[in-house]
This record gives sequence, C-alpha cells and structure tokens, in this order.
Amino acid sequence: MNAGPLAGRRVLVTRPLELAEGLAALIRQAGGEPILFPAIEIAEPADLAGFHAIANRLEQFDLAIFISPTAVHRAIGLLQGRRWPGRLGVAAIGGGSKRELERRGFAAVIAPAGEADSEALLALPELGNVAGTSIVVFRGEGGRELLGETLRARGARVSYAECYRRVRPAVSLTEPAWARDRLDAVTVSSSEGLANLDALLRSWRPDWRRESPIFVPHQRVAAEAARFGARQAIVAGAGDEETVRALIAYFGGAK
Repeated sequence: MNAGPLAGRRVLVTRPLELAEGLAALIRQAGGEPILFPAIEIAEPADLAGFHAIANRLEQFDLAIFISPTAVHRAIGLLQGRRWPGRLGVAAIGGGSKRELERRGFAAVIAPAGEADSEALLALPELGNVAGTSIVVFRGEGGRELLGETLRARGARVSYAECYRRVRPAVSLTEPAWARDRLDAVTVSSSEGLANLDALLRSWRPDWRRESPIFVPHQRVAAEAARFGARQAIVAGAGDEETVRALIAYFGGAK
C-alpha cells in the first residue's frame, strides 16, 4: 500500500492531457491515485495568420504577456526558434506561467506572487504606467477581456496573439472504467472545464458534483461550482503544487 498524506485517495485530474502529468505525478508522490480525465482539449486556432503577423513584428512591442502555461508552450512552439527581441519584456498571469517561461530561459518575468489572474497582474506597479507602450498578449481564442481593456484604458496599445483554442472532448459512448468507483476529490482548472466535465459525466454519474469536494484555482470558479450544485468547492490556487498542498491539507483534517 502507498504511504503518504494522500494514501488511498482517488483524485480526478481534469486538466488538458498535455498539462496533467505534473499534477498527477505530485499526487502519486503523496501516495494518492490520480485518474486522468481531460475536460478540455487544446487545439490549434482555426487560423494562425493573425499569430504569424504579430510574430513577424515582435521587435515593435515593449511587453509580452502570457495568459497561461499553455500559452507559453504553444506560442514558443509556433515561434519555431525565432529570436526573442532583447528589449521585449515578459509578464505572466501567475506562477505556473512564470515557471514555464523560466524553464525556457526567460529571466526577469513579471508576475504576481499571489492570485493567478488578470486583476493581480494589473495591480503590479510594472503594469501601472504603460501609456504609450505596445503590449502583445499571448492567449487562447476568446477569454476574458479585462486585461486588454484595462491596459488600453491606461494608454497602452494592445494586440492579441491567439495561439490555441480550447475545445470540449467528445462525449464517449463507452463508460470509463472508473465511472462507478469512489472519487475522493475532483480538480478542475477553469469554469469552462467545470462545465465541460459536467456535460461529460452527467450521463454516467449525474450526482458527481455532490459526491466529492471540487478543488478549483480561483474564487470565480468556486462560485461557478456552487451554481452547479457542488457539495464543496475549495480554492486551491492555479499551480500543481498549490493544488496538492490543498488536497493534503483537506484530507489531513477530519473530513
């Protein structure tokens, strides 16, 4: 039997498959059993012309902001070894994106130390005086407009470089092997992932929202989980380490 603070605990990991293994590995290290069931798939945008148009003029920007680790992974891959302009600063929404950038050799990455969201990044002094600057935001298709709208209101010129899109996995007609087994916890990474998960599970496990605590990255997602009828939503933070710490803290108590 595995030893560790999560010994015997079965945790549903719903991150996109390419981003799930880090969290799964930490759950295993803590003695738990991760069950991978992606609620979001990452695909290329339908049209990459806009991304490449921006890539061809990167030297004209003063700051590049990466919305997520996926944005880092996809954007750097699409740049295909293109030289990063020395004057182009780099910022990230949260710690996960910052670590992903640092792994790729970026230094002096601007990122909030606490909450991983647009509000926290916008509160940093480096984003306060941006009048007259040109900023490119690497992101997926769609998403919140708060970051761009606020930076424009502060006098910046903002362009979006959309480098991926999020899609709902197809609903399988075959029930997964774990669908009737006990789940001790569910982890979701976004409101979109929560909605997708509900659509994917409702035919096999209609009461899943009330069976297990749901660990979420932000209070907004917790509020969405409450609207979905979740038994309990726990704000764990966006990173893998934060999620596992929250799982360990929860199961270390009398729950």
